[in-house]
Amino acid sequence: MLVRATLELRAAWRRGGVISGGADFDSGVGVGASTRSNASITHRARSVLAIRGFRRLWGVTYLCSIGDWLSLLALTGLVTKLTEGYQAQSFAFAGVVLTQLLPGLLFAPLGGLLADRFDRRKIMVICDVVRCALFISIAVVGSTLWLFIGNFLIGCCAMLWIPSKDAAVPNLLRRPDQVETANQLGMVMTYGIAVITGAGLYAAITGITTNLNIQPDPSGLGIAKIILVINGLLYLTSAILVATRIPELSRRDSTPSPRLSRKDSGEEKLGFVAMVRDAAEFVRTTPLVRGLLIGMLGAFVAAGALIGSANLYANSLRGGQSTFGLLFVAMFIGLASGMAGSPKLARRLPHNRLFGIAIVLAGLVLCLVALSPHLAVSLVTVMVVGACAGAAFLTGVTIIGTQIEDAIRGRINAIYQSLMKIILAGTMAVTPVLVGLVRPHNVIVWGRPMTIDGTRPVLLGAGLLAALVGVIAYRQMDDRRTEPILADLLAAIRRKPRRSTGLLVAVEGDVVEDTSTQARMLTDWLRRPGTKEVLLATDPALDDERLRTVLTGAHLAGARAHALVAAAVRADIVERQIRPALERGALVVMERFVDSPLAHLSAAAGLDPAELEGLADWATARLRPDVTILLDRDPSTLAGDGAPQPTQHHWHVQRVLTEMASADPDRYVVVDADGTPDQVAERVRLAVQTALAGRRLASLVPPQNLEAAVPAGESS
Repeated sequence: MLVRATLELRAAWRRGGVISGGADFDSGVGVGASTRSNASITHRARSVLAIRGFRRLWGVTYLCSIGDWLSLLALTGLVTKLTEGYQAQSFAFAGVVLTQLLPGLLFAPLGGLLADRFDRRKIMVICDVVRCALFISIAVVGSTLWLFIGNFLIGCCAMLWIPSKDAAVPNLLRRPDQVETANQLGMVMTYGIAVITGAGLYAAITGITTNLNIQPDPSGLGIAKIILVINGLLYLTSAILVATRIPELSRRDSTPSPRLSRKDSGEEKLGFVAMVRDAAEFVRTTPLVRGLLIGMLGAFVAAGALIGSANLYANSLRGGQSTFGLLFVAMFIGLASGMAGSPKLARRLPHNRLFGIAIVLAGLVLCLVALSPHLAVSLVTVMVVGACAGAAFLTGVTIIGTQIEDAIRGRINAIYQSLMKIILAGTMAVTPVLVGLVRPHNVIVWGRPMTIDGTRPVLLGAGLLAALVGVIAYRQMDDRRTEPILADLLAAIRRKPRRSTGLLVAVEGDVVEDTSTQARMLTDWLRRPGTKEVLLATDPALDDERLRTVLTGAHLAGARAHALVAAAVRADIVERQIRPALERGALVVMERFVDSPLAHLSAAAGLDPAELEGLADWATARLRPDVTILLDRDPSTLAGDGAPQPTQHHWHVQRVLTEMASADPDRYVVVDADGTPDQVAERVRLAVQTALAGRRLASLVPPQNLEAAVPAGESS
């Protein structure tokens, strides 16, 4: 029975649960239940890490990131010992960095093609094994020439590995809204925890020679080679884990896309030239991707100009290396703040708008950096530029993960990565040349000396370019032209949610009579003295009649046409009834809000649930219930009510609804719907009582009304 199977899922759902007939319920059900948009950062991180495949990939990312940072330090140390002369040694670090960056200009597009055509897990395994062999060969050969050649080849493997990993991440997650959190966790691991671990491990190993007076060989090459062997073993461990513990990386999204050709969507294999041509055509014809790449152009030009001129800019502020260090710290504090805060902004601004706005703001503030007369002003403005850059970068990666089809996601990721490296490297190389064209001049500003040199016009020009490109990107990507941007910005700045005091409770289930009866009984129970406005949002019979009228009058027979009309009816209900009531602070009970119609359309017409969910998100402007009561009734019991025997359709609908609840246990409360209507209503009241108590919405429903839901003998 599905009810029994659902009961068995309770332990795995942690904070989810089933309200069954009587006292058997998990007291954690509904406590703190909230929509995804209100979830804390910690909770969102835990929900993503609870996914086994992603958690293991996160661990693999940790190992590989340690290897990346450790190799930078180890190869620099080794090449310094292999070269003689101060001038040659001074170029050792630049040579190592250059041979690691150069593959990004050449092999990132190839990595995207491989990620879209072949098994991503196998690509990652092969690249890790090759990296292991290359590191060990560098340690064995001990030649400067082979060190640079091997480092270049290692960088090539990394450029083939990264697009496969990035393109596979969305397929490991349960919902599209988890992609942003997954990207945050990846960046924290790559640029935070792994950096500290790699540097600490390098310091600990190299400290053996001084602290314990252990020297494998007089030249000091032994320690450097030991570190390279350890590095190779890290990649070998990663290959073993990917090959044996993360089979989900081979998973593909087989949903055909209307924006891709039949061949490119995976139904037929393409050659590499055709894949490149189709990727270029996709970028050219898709405003979202076109705007994303245009915006990235301006963002990284500004970032490259700031990084390339930072040292000379610090001197123009009458500071020295300490000022340069402070600017460096301010930039990275801003980057971390932007990446941490952008998900909160994304709850009030769509990603498509947030990306362009962040770039425009970064460009305008960079102009203030160029005009800054004092270090204090520079530190604040540089921090803001960093925050905008961090928000734009995370938003761009999230857009690729959530709004780009799986069949082409690897190529778009590769284009994003390669253009980032090309633009950064090119801008950083050109910036010193442009700075040198302007001779420094000393002026007095507010009684303080200030140096005007080439860094000021370069930063000013880069800021204006970024702002202009950001506007172009915004106009390309914005899909909400009917809603004024100023209203969205003011709401985000004021931290004003779209609805602050209302509460939406949805009643979902397979059988229309069950959901209709329970929604009506729940509404009647909530309408007690002292309770604020309680609204039963819609009459389902009226909706069905309207739906049939539209379909018949327009002569629509296709499954997708039915889905579009159903979405139109839901959009009208949301705009006319639900949103105004929520803004008034009402408690809205909605029968069969989104999930049940979605499940029925999926079962009846064979439509993809993910596509239907995207359509529902667009129709309802991503409105989601605060609490969803899922009536779990065994379809085999339907015949007992005089109805015909349950068909495969009912089992399919119930399975889809159960999968939805398991994917988002914090919003769902599963209620055993077997029994009389009064018995089920009692369980529904108990579920709502627990959920409302967890949300502390006593202003909506007085405590005595909630207490009335607890059956005698269970008030404790």
